[in-house]
Amino acid sequence: MPGGIHPIVIVYAAVLGAVVGSFLNVVVYRVPRRLSVVTPRSFCPRCERSIRWYENIPVMSWLALGGRCRGCREPISWRYPLVEVASAGLAALGVAQYGLTVLTLEVVLFGWISLALGLIDLEHQILPDVITYPSIALGLGFSFFGGWTTPLSSVVGAAVGAGLPIAVILLYRWMRGEEGMGWGDVKYLAAIGAVVGARDCVRILILASVVGAALGIGLIVAGRGSSKTALPFGTFLALAVLLWLFAPPAWRAALPF
Repeated sequence: MPGGIHPIVIVYAAVLGAVVGSFLNVVVYRVPRRLSVVTPRSFCPRCERSIRWYENIPVMSWLALGGRCRGCREPISWRYPLVEVASAGLAALGVAQYGLTVLTLEVVLFGWISLALGLIDLEHQILPDVITYPSIALGLGFSFFGGWTTPLSSVVGAAVGAGLPIAVILLYRWMRGEEGMGWGDVKYLAAIGAVVGARDCVRILILASVVGAALGIGLIVAGRGSSKTALPFGTFLALAVLLWLFAPPAWRAALPF
């Protein structure tokens, strides 16, 4: 833990993260459906009953309601409290590992963004431009104020991050006449490169590919997929980003690539 960071600060960060996680749930549900994340206030998707403020306290309200809507008793997905807990954990880990710094702000913000993108891609197989484009700007902007990398490295990273999947898409189209990756992956990888630079972007891409390949092989062996089964690569990228940003530095150094 960085010197001078009192445990209560980490607790405050976790509480803030849980509140942000509640908003991330709104983003994950509404953005793919092209709904405003501002209005109307939170509501039950089944009975459309507005959720009162005391029914929207992160984690606690879900537990108090028994995981069901107070109005129609429709089950509320486990995803909601889990996202809030995950968001709280990312904030706490960021502060514990990087202290109260600009780097912490960048890492935690991009961690929250990646969490949302990973869940959206898992459910809808899209990575919305309204999230990916601002993420590129986030990485470029933080590089000028003590972020993960330097401005030049950020620009090069964004270019490499976009260039690699474009090459894959064009090559796969030429060889098989179909898309090998989605264009949303191009923009997300550009954002990843802008945040961490070209070298770390490539390593994150390799890590995501290894995780995706392992899952794909597992599905084939289990008889639940084939070589043509479409997998949400953005979700694997998001998982790789979270591991890269929040795992101990020794873990990153120990990787063989």
